[in-house]
Amino acid sequence: MEQQRTAIVTGGGSGIGLAISRRLAADGHAVAVFDLDHASATAAAGDIASSGGRAIGLHVDVADRERVFAATDEVRRELGPPAILVNNAGMGARMRSFLKIAPEEWEQVLKVNMTGAFHCCQAVLPDMIEARWGRIVNISSSSAHSGEPFLASYVSSKSGLNGLTKSGVTVNAVPPGFIDTPMLQGSVARGEFGEGGIEAVIARTPVRRAGLPEDVAAMCAFLCREEAGYITGQIFGVNGGRNT
Repeated sequence: MEQQRTAIVTGGGSGIGLAISRRLAADGHAVAVFDLDHASATAAAGDIASSGGRAIGLHVDVADRERVFAATDEVRRELGPPAILVNNAGMGARMRSFLKIAPEEWEQVLKVNMTGAFHCCQAVLPDMIEARWGRIVNISSSSAHSGEPFLASYVSSKSGLNGLTKSGVTVNAVPPGFIDTPMLQGSVARGEFGEGGIEAVIARTPVRRAGLPEDVAAMCAFLCREEAGYITGQIFGVNGGRNT
């Protein structure tokens, strides 16, 4: 039987993060939900608690190093030392040509998507080193493989996250593909999929459907298990077989 541990899921209040929070809780772990939206974090924690799990929801901006460390201290007090970290928090970027990306926009995307994960890793690593056990899963993006000419800041940040993954032990990355999340629906509403819309993307996907947050959560849950102890520095695409 899998040992119950304490997990932190950043961006854990909605979309893929919420599915991961619920899945880890279902596996018996205590879950700290970090989210920029405090209401979403507390709602997710409340949902887990109502199902018999242990969880807390905390307002955390992962780009704020001091807040990350303070929130991790709260986790230690309330749930115990963290043994699992899922770096899921991230932000998208507006589709625009490279020359029109403002420097401050570039910096903000990297600060959240890549440096935020760096802060969280440094906050939890002392606990993992002391326990001689830990799992870190970075949720990157399939765009880091396929590329995207109008999302240079986003692709760069997620590529950097994949690089960070290869610099630790029992650290792996899951780059989701075309997953039905609030972020995806926002892109649809803005017409960012062009002619053919999401149907055209699904037609290029071998499994012929959009992915679900639970699909990503399932891979994440496995990588957090005891059996995954000899897997590190790897990147596991959850994309229905679509690479473009």
